[in-house]
Amino acid sequence: MTTSTTETATRRHLVTSHGADFFGQDRYPLPLVTGLADYVRSAVPYAQLAALAETLAVLKELDQALVDGGTEFPPAAAAVFADALLQVARLRTVKPKISAVARFLADAAARASADGESWEWRIEQGDVAGGEW
Repeated sequence: MTTSTTETATRRHLVTSHGADFFGQDRYPLPLVTGLADYVRSAVPYAQLAALAETLAVLKELDQALVDGGTEFPPAAAAVFADALLQVARLRTVKPKISAVARFLADAAARASADGESWEWRIEQGDVAGGEW
């Protein structure tokens, strides 16, 4: 698949800390990540949604939430979010691509929580390294 230079320059993706690559980062196309909020709402029991309210707001409005360069989730919030994302990844009704993104994000959130560090997100322009999702 070939893409023009202008198309590549306008692609935006989410970069998270505590990822699986050499630099400890993961990169995801923005549309895949913003769609996760609805999956989390349907997978997580209602009683647990209150703990995820802030994270879901960031996820749903990712373009606006990360305009100022990024955001950080404290270790406790990362642990709660990791658990919710694992629930999404395990649902049989979720498409494989969405399930994989949820699982990778859950792993990164769990690593940040286990290390007692903030889980960082930021948006970057350009192509997602490693090919297409």
